[in-house]
Amino acid sequence: MAKTVSKNILQILIILIFNNFLAQKTPEKLPKSAVNDTIIQKDTIAVKKESLEDVLRTKADEERNDVQKKMTYLLKNAQVKYQDMQIDADYISIDHERSLIYARGKQDASGKIIENVITNQGGKKYETTEFSYNTKTRQAIAYNARTEESEGVIIAQKTKKYSDTVFAMKNGDYTTDTYFIQKKDTLPDYKMRASNIKLIKTKNNSQIVTGPIRMYIEEIPTPLILPFAILPFSSKRSAGILIPSFGERQDVGFFLNGIGYYQPIGEHFDLKVLADIYTKGSWNLRPEMHYLKKYRYSGSFSADIGKTIRGIKGLENYTETGTYRIAWTHTQDTKANPFLTFSASVNATSQTFYNNTVNNGYILDQSVLQTQQNSTLTLTKRFLTLPITITGTASYSQNFATGLSDLRLPQMNVAVNQFYLFKSKTGTRSGLLENITVNTSLNLNNYVQANSGELFKKAMWDKLQTGIKNNITLGTNTTVAKYFTFSLGANIDNALTTKTLTKYYDPVEMEVVNKMNNKIAGYSTFSTTASIQTTLYGQANFKKGSTIEAIRHVVTPSIGFTYSPDFGDTKFGYYKNYYTANGALTPYSIFENNGIIGSPTTGMVGALNFNIGNNIEMKVKSKSDSTGLKKVKIFESLSLAGNYNFAAKDHPWSIMTINGQSSFFNNKLTVNTSLSLDPYRIIFEPGAETGIRTEDFGHFSLQGFNVQMSYPLSSEIFGEKVDYPKKYPAKGDIRNEVYYFDDDNYAHFDQAWTLNISTNYQYSKGLSRTPNRMASLGLDGSIKLTPYWNITGSTHYDLVTKDLALTRIGFSRDQRSFTINFNWVPFGRYKVYDFFIGIKANILSDALKYKDRSFTQPNAPF
Repeated sequence: MAKTVSKNILQILIILIFNNFLAQKTPEKLPKSAVNDTIIQKDTIAVKKESLEDVLRTKADEERNDVQKKMTYLLKNAQVKYQDMQIDADYISIDHERSLIYARGKQDASGKIIENVITNQGGKKYETTEFSYNTKTRQAIAYNARTEESEGVIIAQKTKKYSDTVFAMKNGDYTTDTYFIQKKDTLPDYKMRASNIKLIKTKNNSQIVTGPIRMYIEEIPTPLILPFAILPFSSKRSAGILIPSFGERQDVGFFLNGIGYYQPIGEHFDLKVLADIYTKGSWNLRPEMHYLKKYRYSGSFSADIGKTIRGIKGLENYTETGTYRIAWTHTQDTKANPFLTFSASVNATSQTFYNNTVNNGYILDQSVLQTQQNSTLTLTKRFLTLPITITGTASYSQNFATGLSDLRLPQMNVAVNQFYLFKSKTGTRSGLLENITVNTSLNLNNYVQANSGELFKKAMWDKLQTGIKNNITLGTNTTVAKYFTFSLGANIDNALTTKTLTKYYDPVEMEVVNKMNNKIAGYSTFSTTASIQTTLYGQANFKKGSTIEAIRHVVTPSIGFTYSPDFGDTKFGYYKNYYTANGALTPYSIFENNGIIGSPTTGMVGALNFNIGNNIEMKVKSKSDSTGLKKVKIFESLSLAGNYNFAAKDHPWSIMTINGQSSFFNNKLTVNTSLSLDPYRIIFEPGAETGIRTEDFGHFSLQGFNVQMSYPLSSEIFGEKVDYPKKYPAKGDIRNEVYYFDDDNYAHFDQAWTLNISTNYQYSKGLSRTPNRMASLGLDGSIKLTPYWNITGSTHYDLVTKDLALTRIGFSRDQRSFTINFNWVPFGRYKVYDFFIGIKANILSDALKYKDRSFTQPNAPF
């Protein structure tokens, strides 16, 4: 036995010595091929790849390892960290053979998850009830995952992570409810539900792409269903569907108003395409493009092209009307070029556009009441060294009542900045000569009036008129006798036109003919004025301690004299005569061409003008004012004006006018009034509707009267301002946080309301026997029924015809994350109701745009 052991030991020692000898022996030099063969042989050795690319760090209150099954179990306060991912859960199992990590949230006695698994990866936080992750494939599956993205949160029944950038979700809900995101509430006030959701994440932004998606409000499904949705999560502008309002209009049926798509185009443009669709066949297409270049310019193009169908096809009441509107606005930034500016405001429509509109926005904002519309292009040039401003304009005005359009193309005005004719000798201007100022301008005007069928056709060009007018105004003033201001002025007009007028009576057609002649003609006129004015002060003081302490009266009287020759005299050649049907000789001006350069005045004027202005205020006691007194304006202004023409052959006295303006109740109630009185008696012959103005002076018959009043009422005027947090310390939470509760648990809140009352009364008589009267009462207000419910409305009542004008009633509901608006026009030509739901979150107002947002609006990203 001992010999055998010794023999074995000896053999082992021999082997070790031999190996050691071989190891220390210097190897022979091998050929190159042999070296390569050796290396190749070494490379072919297979090394088993590790299943983990990083250290797997774990911790828990209790940890178990199953060596045979190659499993690790972490129980209670379990945590796993692997690369950039951290998993926190109540239970975690690690399958080392399958490279699988499984985590589950904390359960109660019934097995219900009461605490979620928290996963943090790449700076994003995810909450799930169950979660599994494969460290080899980097794929994951989560159940009831809660993922926060930008302003919203997604909760999906099942989520599969294919990569760090692509997630697929089954039966997912998306909401932007702040209370739900912050876990102040267990249910969102709204959500968008889709059976299939794909979340795509990139370095700079991410987006959700869904299949059919439906809106739920307070867990109740709504009819708002979209075939798909793309929700971008980015601070930049992004494309999206424009959500419409829906409702019914009596004349054209049920509708979807404003459905469309928004598409940004590069940095400086965006495009919206909207459509209005009605069940009775009417439709409207509304493309809009906005553009903006910071510190340079901004503007927009828009159009309305549609067809309005009323009645039933085949019956007499059936009508089909095509309408259009083209609009362009452009504004140049003042910083871009202060010496050359351009602006545009173009709005051209078909003649019956507002009467046949299928865009309900024009009904709700009362644009359908418009009778005239204007368009203007303006180009202004200023100079650094020259005191000249050149302004070129082109304007287009439509009158929907007459069907006529006025076109001024182009107009040019060259104005010289005001300057003093004489230099000051002392540096301080004094006296009449040193204060003489000169204003002068030259105006070129091309004008034509035509109906819509004549625009830019031969008939329009034949009627086109061209006129040039130069105006020079001189003025000066000085102080006389310390208290009086004396002023002198002169006005000179020079004008040329390419067309003149000839009037004559055609006995065959039995009408007066206005014939335009292609003839250059002109005129020159002048007038002079002199006036003197002063200011008088008066004050009545009352006994100390009385309610009214003082009344102050300020009077600003002025007297002036105006002179101008009779340019209607035949020696000037500006006026001619024609005979009417009854043989009466009637003068007319050859420049009566719609006012392109105006007509010279007729009759010599040597008139004494007078104006007496008044301001009356009083001081009264006031507890609310720190001084104990406050000013009350009885009349902010009250003026009487008129003139006496010494050169007039008859009726030397003009019509007297009285104008007043005042405000009461802390400037809340404003009153504007005007009154015109004729100092001569007017008589009416039997059966005549038009009176005759006699020379009988002193009767002062009422010719016109107008009064306008407006008064804004509000809850602040009548109610005491309540400090709710101080008076009611108990405040509601979650959905009731805007309420304050008293000791009996009754809710209190600021129930604000406003009511603007406006009245207007006009009376005009002139020489007519029957006066014209117009009286209206307008109401415009709002009231908060609750902090979330608001009612608005406006109406006008015609006190003469006893009819209500366009009336609108609106209801709005603030539903925390979105708003519900309902507008209703209950009667009139356009009976319509409009219902709309809009999400507040910026992310959805951009993707599912319920607002007409674009980068041209404040606070929008650019």
